[in-house]
Amino acid sequence: MRGLGKSRRTSRAVTVGLCAAAFAAALTATPAQARGTQEHGTGAHGTGKAAHWELKDSGTDARFRGLSAVSRNTAWVAGSKGTVLRTTDGGANWDDISPPGAAGLEFRDIEAFDARRAVALTIGEGEASRVFRTDDGGATWTESFRNTDPKAFYDCLTFFDRRHGLAMSDPVDGRFRILSTSDGGRSWKVLPGDGMPAAQEGEAGFAASGQCLVSAGPRDVWLATGGGVRARVLHSADRGLTWKAADTPIPAGDPARGVFALAFRDRAHGLAVGGDYRADQPSPRAAAVSGDGGRTWNPAGRPPPAYRSGVAWLPHTRASALAVGPTGTDLTTDGGRTWRTLDTGSYDTVDCTTDLGCWAAGEKGRVARLER
Repeated sequence: MRGLGKSRRTSRAVTVGLCAAAFAAALTATPAQARGTQEHGTGAHGTGKAAHWELKDSGTDARFRGLSAVSRNTAWVAGSKGTVLRTTDGGANWDDISPPGAAGLEFRDIEAFDARRAVALTIGEGEASRVFRTDDGGATWTESFRNTDPKAFYDCLTFFDRRHGLAMSDPVDGRFRILSTSDGGRSWKVLPGDGMPAAQEGEAGFAASGQCLVSAGPRDVWLATGGGVRARVLHSADRGLTWKAADTPIPAGDPARGVFALAFRDRAHGLAVGGDYRADQPSPRAAAVSGDGGRTWNPAGRPPPAYRSGVAWLPHTRASALAVGPTGTDLTTDGGRTWRTLDTGSYDTVDCTTDLGCWAAGEKGRVARLER
């Protein structure tokens, strides 16, 4: 029986690997190649089409900067006007599960564990920064944290597993503030600040996509910054107790510039994207890559052509990822060294799942799933 079980697991892994390869091939196909494979019946999964975003009708005009994809069928989005939605049928239908009384709040991040359990963050100065948790698919919510420090402004949150997570605030008294939970977001405590490097003048995080604080594995976490003289990435290997800062080549020196989003596919390989979020300003060197856990960062040889606010590794690949922003979606297939534009639609954030489900969300209620 053990041998049979192993055989089934191996078969499953091979199947997923083949699907991932077909998925990557569909993404990299040019329109001409897609037409050619369609004519010969050899397209990914027999479709003969290049992968593309398929918009799902969310039924709202809220701007969704918070996104958590659970699978190809299940995803949560959180955004403006206190709006939280959930789908369990691939985006065909969306349930409005917004917490009661939250209409005046701005959700900017959400982390879902499955179709029923999720933790969501609202941003803003003082008491506008709050954390909510649901265990019943959004039928009821519990406010588990409300910031009472007028100097704090929380931007993002992340979870290492179903119990341990962190949230980060812009600097308070010269250092980024870290909030910690060990019970799945039911309670929170501020971690000591003595392990946090001093912040630069004007340095802060960007609550643009829920990806300014990301984790990989049981203990490693990274924090993205902008606004200071240098755009930096801070790394902790002990769940936020101590941190080390590294400069990135992404331009900063202005409150609108810096690193807006991070993605790590393991504790070594990371991507950073950003730029200048102002539409009338260029964003050169809008992406960087690290192969040593964020200790050093190198600029992309061919970066995205404009500001990007979200980034995600494609599942079951070692070198492919998507970056999104108001002017489009870009793909890398060489680990972040070069990027090319796939789509010109506006999205703020992107997230992918192990069953090859990739979702994106943004302004005017836009939510899409990657189809192939």
